[in-house]
Amino acid sequence: MKRVLAGLFALALLLLFAGCAKEPPGPEPGTPGTLTITFDFERQSGYSTNQYAVWVGTPDETVVKTLFATKFTAEGGYEKRPSSLSDWVSRAVRTGITDPDAVAGATPKSGPVSYVWDCTDERGRAMPPGTYKFFIEYTYRVGAGSGASRNTWGEIEIGGADAIAQVWEIPADEPPASNMVTNVKAEYFA
Repeated sequence: MKRVLAGLFALALLLLFAGCAKEPPGPEPGTPGTLTITFDFERQSGYSTNQYAVWVGTPDETVVKTLFATKFTAEGGYEKRPSSLSDWVSRAVRTGITDPDAVAGATPKSGPVSYVWDCTDERGRAMPPGTYKFFIEYTYRVGAGSGASRNTWGEIEIGGADAIAQVWEIPADEPPASNMVTNVKAEYFA
């Protein structure tokens, strides 16, 4: 009888603790896949260089989710240097869509970089299938003669079959520091 009671007690404890376990947070069911944006990043020399942000938006260019922004700008550097990532700051930070601390990271070393969008918005809600735009804005040499521009972007359909995005490359007439971001590729995986 003691064994039966001990067994029932152990089973009751197991069920009690199993019911308290929570699954780790993640995207809502029905998330339509992932979008991986990769490019080659070439660090530039000089003062106020190497700032960039990567984000995804709707066809009308409303920010859906920021994937990355360099730490200096994301953590308030845009107040000191207003031309640093001005497009991302005006669309994502100043509108309150993006929490800059959540996406800030150190400027990487030169080489290939990759950012993954889980097809959710800033609150973790699954985005509906459809066409989305992705953006890479970079800033080099803030101040006189500087350039801050959304120099590379593309559109991609999510929610269907696997796809590779068409990417609009840097215009040939842009300044030499345009080689900061090259070989952009976006791949959607259903």
